Amino acid sequence: MVRVGGAELVLRPSFAALVAAEAELGPLFALVERAASGGLKLDELVALFWYCLAARPEGLTREALGEAVVGQGLSTVTPALRVLLGQILGGR
Repeated sequence: MVRVGGAELVLRPSFAALVAAEAELGPLFALVERAASGGLKLDELVALFWYCLAARPEGLTREALGEAVVGQGLSTVTPALRVLLGQILGGR
């Protein structure tokens, strides 16, 4: 989950979400490797979260999601990223 505007949003790496993310970000294995080496860029993290949102609240934009991530700080969203990457690699 990731918190945006007081709401906790569920991240779910569905097949459709991962295909969309991969179309924008490139191969998922390379994305995971960049994350593991500390090379994942902020826009990549936000894009992955955006595509993997189980449900998007009405009016939520990708920019607002990015601002929420920045507002919380990377250390706050890193656990959600870690779980999401684990699910991508190992399945649910």
